[in-house]
Amino acid sequence: MKHIPAIAGRELRSLFVSPVAYVTLTLFALLAGFFFLAGVLSFDAQAAEAQSIGYTEFLERLNLNDSVLGPFYGVMWIVLLFLIPGITMGLFASEKTNGTQELLLTSPITIWELVLGKYLAGAIFAVCLIGIVGFFTWVLFFYGDPEAMQALSGLLGLLLLAWSYVAVGAFASSVTRNQLIAFFLTLVMLLILWMLAIVADLGAAGGTIGADSQLSEVMRFLSAADRFDKLVRGLVDTRDLAYFAFMIGVFLLLTKTSVESARWR
Repeated sequence: MKHIPAIAGRELRSLFVSPVAYVTLTLFALLAGFFFLAGVLSFDAQAAEAQSIGYTEFLERLNLNDSVLGPFYGVMWIVLLFLIPGITMGLFASEKTNGTQELLLTSPITIWELVLGKYLAGAIFAVCLIGIVGFFTWVLFFYGDPEAMQALSGLLGLLLLAWSYVAVGAFASSVTRNQLIAFFLTLVMLLILWMLAIVADLGAAGGTIGADSQLSEVMRFLSAADRFDKLVRGLVDTRDLAYFAFMIGVFLLLTKTSVESARWR
């Protein structure tokens, strides 16, 4: 495993040499700033309106975590869903396009070192993205007094989601040499994983899928929506943490299998 940091460093350098990393970080920061400001202004408007009409019960229920940070994290989750594929699409596909995959596969590094090194690079970049969200969260503490542990739990949920998305993107990049195909394949898989819980709810409501059926349970298990929602509300459950570890592990194993199969072609 001694080659993992070198591989991750090489991948990060290639990301920041191209404009992709800078465009992604800038776009993410602009979107985060816009949605954060919109959430704060909406909170101000609600508080002012409730105060003007003397709606004290609503004012007592109004808090920064539920009214600002919760919706803010939810929107940034959707933004990550579209941005992460752009970062991961070249992890393995670019090696095939540039003709360097054979060199890597014949070098004195194991497949696991190659996969984990490239995944680590994507995971570090994901930390940079979540750091931007964390900055706006930190700014909010000067504005008011949100619950710190609930805010940290929401950031943890975003980070775990981003790391899971990087694992999915690494797998998609390993099965094709076309980066555009890798991008859309990642996006489609992430959208499916996101909508599984919605489909299960619609199926249960329509009677197509039983609410307690095995299929419904599997669909809910594979979806991260409910787990992320609990983390945003400050509910940290070891089962939810185990889910993200499971998803990352499964897609890294699939990536390793895909890369290894190229050695025998």
